[in-house]
Amino acid sequence: MTEPTHDEAHAGALGTRLNWLRAAVLGANDGIVSTAGLVVGVAGATEDRAALLTAGLAGLLAGSMSMAAGEYVSVSTQRDSEMAALAVEKRELREQPEAELEELTEMLRARGLSREVAREAAEQLTARDALRAHARVELGIDPDELTNPWHAAWASFLAFTVGALLPLLAIVLPPAAWRLPVTVVSVLAALVLTGWSSARLGAADPRRAVLRNVVGGALAMLVTYVTGRLLGAAGV
Repeated sequence: MTEPTHDEAHAGALGTRLNWLRAAVLGANDGIVSTAGLVVGVAGATEDRAALLTAGLAGLLAGSMSMAAGEYVSVSTQRDSEMAALAVEKRELREQPEAELEELTEMLRARGLSREVAREAAEQLTARDALRAHARVELGIDPDELTNPWHAAWASFLAFTVGALLPLLAIVLPPAAWRLPVTVVSVLAALVLTGWSSARLGAADPRRAVLRNVVGGALAMLVTYVTGRLLGAAGV
């Protein structure tokens, strides 16, 4: 009889990877929509390739840096909170170990264990690594997998940049007559892909996610294009 293997990722690690993937997909989606709206708006006012390239690059750099900085600040705050919670737990374990043992026992009981089994499990977990046991059971934190703000910042920067490159290249590479249709079709196709991907990662209905993505992106491009046309016609 074949022994079952245990090479699969643990639930916590799998959840972390799925969160990173979802963040990457959403970052790319933001890059697509924001840059497409920007370059399509400029295209409504002028056909000058240099102006389109300048606007697109400016939007790409500003957006990617903004995403990276925002993600760094957000994840740094989360990491600080996790470390503060671990420090409090470490102090409580040092000052009142019996109370903490009883607390761990009750938390295990709340998960469906009998009093006797919960107590024995709490004692074994405490003997092995009390802080790690309380961090995982009480706080939902893995001390070995604390969030890394630099990883989050670079992931957001790269995801946004990759997404933003699509509308930027689509608007500057084709001949003038084809720029707008090529950009619109490319952007909508990319939004179908990111909508489907985010839905699959979240185990949701992809049709609704795709529809939201496509409608939102199309509306953004329409609004900016009409605005660009009006400003161009007014000579602004």
